[in-house]
Amino acid sequence: MTTTPVGMRCPECARQRTKAVRMRDMAKVPRVTYGLIAVNVLAFLAEQGQFTISGATIHGKVVEEGVLWRYGVGVEHQYWRLVSSGFLHENLLHIAFNMYLLYLLGNLLEPAIGSIRFATIYMTALLAGSFGALFATAAPSLGASGAVFGLMGAAVVELRARRMSVMESGIGALIVINLLFSFTAANISVGAHIGGLIGGALAALAIRSADERKVPALGFAACLLLSVLAIVGSLAVSS
Repeated sequence: MTTTPVGMRCPECARQRTKAVRMRDMAKVPRVTYGLIAVNVLAFLAEQGQFTISGATIHGKVVEEGVLWRYGVGVEHQYWRLVSSGFLHENLLHIAFNMYLLYLLGNLLEPAIGSIRFATIYMTALLAGSFGALFATAAPSLGASGAVFGLMGAAVVELRARRMSVMESGIGALIVINLLFSFTAANISVGAHIGGLIGGALAALAIRSADERKVPALGFAACLLLSVLAIVGSLAVSS
């Protein structure tokens, strides 16, 4: 038998170069980010008729049952639309852009704050984005951009907490460019973007403040409260 860092092993086993994975390395893998990307892609593949580069029409059973609009929430009581709409996309360019940003921001944020906190911020921003979309317009709204904007807001909070420059990191420019695009391009839900940005920033600030006071449960409770307020607000503006 041969002594190795992981205990006693036979000579044949000891010669094998098996890659060891430590727990701290596993924590750096943004599993929630990859999972969210997978869900978005699967939802897009389940849609019918959205496989165009930049088409502006939305149709098909999946989209019709999941898209967010005031009639669907306020009259039919189809509350799942507040969440399902954040996983549907209009065309290939739409989902490609959102998933690219989700990948970049997820790889930046999730390893830094942890998967549970990351998922909490994402869902809080998604609901805040749904409220913003309903508040700003009666037109149908779909896409992960509200939640993605929330991750941008969360990134700003984390960078400032770590005394890092928001502009030098590239996050500041990313937010400015996307906001300009939101206000100038057609068929863009400005309300979803602004709502998601504010929701994500508030969620990240709540979690960061609670962690600094060593009461992390308070941060999650604050995110739950923000989510409830977003849902209540969505139902109020859609009634």
